[in-house]
Amino acid sequence: MRNEFLSSEGPYLAIIGLALTAWLLRKHPWERATYLNTMWLLALGVAGQLAGAALQALEFARAGAGIQATFSIVAAIALIRIGGFAVFRLLLPLAGRQLPRIIEDLAITIVYVIYALSQLRYLGVELTGIIATSAVITAVLAFAMQDTLGNVLGGLALQLDNSVQVGDWIRVDDLTGRVRDIRWRSTLIETRAWETVVIPNSVLMKARFSILGRREGEPRQWRRNLVFAVDPRVPPARVIATVESAVRETAIANVARRPEPNCVLYAFEQGNLRYVLRYWLVDMLEDDLTDSAVRVHLFAALQRAGMRVAEPQQVTHVVPRDEAHAENVRQRDLERRLNMLRAVDLFSPLTDNERAVIAERLQYAPFARGDTVTRQGDAAHWLYVIAFGEAEVRYEPGAGRPARTVGTLSAGQFFGEMGLLTGEARNATVVAKTDLECYRLDKASFQGLLLSRPEIADEVSRVVSSRKPDLELARREAASAALHFETPSQPDLLERIRRFFGMRRYR
Repeated sequence: MRNEFLSSEGPYLAIIGLALTAWLLRKHPWERATYLNTMWLLALGVAGQLAGAALQALEFARAGAGIQATFSIVAAIALIRIGGFAVFRLLLPLAGRQLPRIIEDLAITIVYVIYALSQLRYLGVELTGIIATSAVITAVLAFAMQDTLGNVLGGLALQLDNSVQVGDWIRVDDLTGRVRDIRWRSTLIETRAWETVVIPNSVLMKARFSILGRREGEPRQWRRNLVFAVDPRVPPARVIATVESAVRETAIANVARRPEPNCVLYAFEQGNLRYVLRYWLVDMLEDDLTDSAVRVHLFAALQRAGMRVAEPQQVTHVVPRDEAHAENVRQRDLERRLNMLRAVDLFSPLTDNERAVIAERLQYAPFARGDTVTRQGDAAHWLYVIAFGEAEVRYEPGAGRPARTVGTLSAGQFFGEMGLLTGEARNATVVAKTDLECYRLDKASFQGLLLSRPEIADEVSRVVSSRKPDLELARREAASAALHFETPSQPDLLERIRRFFGMRRYR
């Protein structure tokens, strides 16, 4: 064989191979073992050829030529392998093309065969007989290895028709996971439980499986269905509107904005109406966590609206002891509300009996973190008292400018008093910073007290006009942005309260 490696392009090809290996190691460090093994194979081929050249120089021409020819093949195999890696893993990705690994392996194998045939031809071997003999051997092997070949051809078909890609989430029977790799014989599936399942490619070719979240021309996202039941005494239109409004207005991690979440009446079961809240999941790995977050917002929205998540209805006999327990629970909750009202200066003009009346009429209003409690510009005739958690006050300047946080409210504080007393529109947006528990008082619940004892209006207007705002610093900053947080004068406020509640002047 000609001494091509030492006399001409051999050393340069070895240098190029080493440079490509270094580039591959930098771009794909997680495949370090594969590239280093190929580099050591190249180094072995170069070293063997140098040894053969040395033996030839020492007049061991025949032995040296044989060693050099053998290690020339070793070096050529390593160079072909490195060249294939460089084309498929470096150059094609730079051009925006990413071909399956099976195509890479097939291309490298074809080059191996071409190189072997060319070497045999160079040595003067007649190829016709070899090809005929290899065809017979191939047929025998194919018959003996039907299952293995089925898996190999299945893996090749899966990648050639692009039906499954690495990174896809698929469901096969009761198995759901992400495709980690598609190999010649099998496909590796990683589950959420940190298990790697090996599925023969022939099984995927024969069985039906689902690719989660993939739709032609659409982003990758998967629809989730959350089932819940509500008492049939609540009109379905109200349930659907409440749930859809709450979920669509709240930014929940991994929930797609388009398509919008929607709620449908699903079935009539066990005396209840069963609904399904449908949303689209962006990250398939976070299915359970996102389901939980959406359920938290759903439950809070239903409670705010006074709707109870229903259980299967059945007839039971209630003993008096159960009624006594329920009364004890109600009294404890009422005492909690009274203690909260005593700490609110807005209700300081009221007597204990009047505060008890207000406590009875308070509505429990929970919010999940991120929920909008009140929105700037809305007209809402009720007051909120925070029992647990924190809320952010945000000003929305409009004209495409971002909202600005101007303060934080915590347990024991209240907001919305001007909406309750005068019917003013909200001058800021309040958003739950944490999970938030509030009690809400509406106009109708407060109106009875004002009409029965009109002097309360004087006392309340005096408290609102003179109280120091809890967010005084934030309000001063907001004034520079044209926020109108100023507290009105007592005579003006009193007149607005009387007008809003339809009260006559009294002496």
